[in-house]
Amino acid sequence: MIKIEKTEVMGWESAIRGMRNPMNSWNRSDSGICGRGDMHIGCDNCANRIPCNHSFDGSWQLGQEDHCLMMKLAKAGSVHGKFRRMITVYVDITAPIYFWSEFDTYKVGTVANSTSTMHKIHAKEFTLDDFSCEHLKDFDGYQDPVTNSPAITWFKMLFNDTIEHLNMARKLYLQTGDKQYWWQMIQLLPNSYHYTRTVMLNYEVLSGIYIYRKNHKLDEWREFCQWIEKLPYSEIITCNAEEVNNNA
Repeated sequence: MIKIEKTEVMGWESAIRGMRNPMNSWNRSDSGICGRGDMHIGCDNCANRIPCNHSFDGSWQLGQEDHCLMMKLAKAGSVHGKFRRMITVYVDITAPIYFWSEFDTYKVGTVANSTSTMHKIHAKEFTLDDFSCEHLKDFDGYQDPVTNSPAITWFKMLFNDTIEHLNMARKLYLQTGDKQYWWQMIQLLPNSYHYTRTVMLNYEVLSGIYIYRKNHKLDEWREFCQWIEKLPYSEIITCNAEEVNNNA
């Protein structure tokens, strides 16, 4: 399970100015405020014009010339597409520990503030909703590899037992304040436990994530990449993925 919310994307105007600095081509920039007249960008100039999915609402829109240059530089690789580092994304992500252990591979160009397991693990009673357990079965009949005899494993029952023991340790910790019961929670806590981070990323980091994670075996990574695809002008992020996968 992964929950992605409160997405903010910013830095477009600064990224465009920086992108055009090497060739002094600022006069060719055609992005601007949505509307009619010389001081505005109209539908004919808008990168969204096929189809144009907004009205003249005074919002900032990317122009076709700027979009074309962005795509050209992005497809040329991270050195030429470094303007993507200036397009910043803020987002809240709730996901299990096993997702975050892989996410922590991406250290450069990311910042995160997390909810604290160390300080707040005992703050509320543990329930199934605190964990990613959607793939756990109520039971599974299988052949024991040692004895070659049929066996039944109650996977979800075992998981519920773990939650029960976590709550027992929590109750004892709250009653006594004895740290030994806190340790029981910390060391018994499953890898599927959820916690939330407010994360700062950029389009360059997301490009690297998308290329190598969009077909990942974890549902959480595939859903994360689907979120990337919905970001404004996400083609600037995803444009290298097909080429990389074809050459793999």
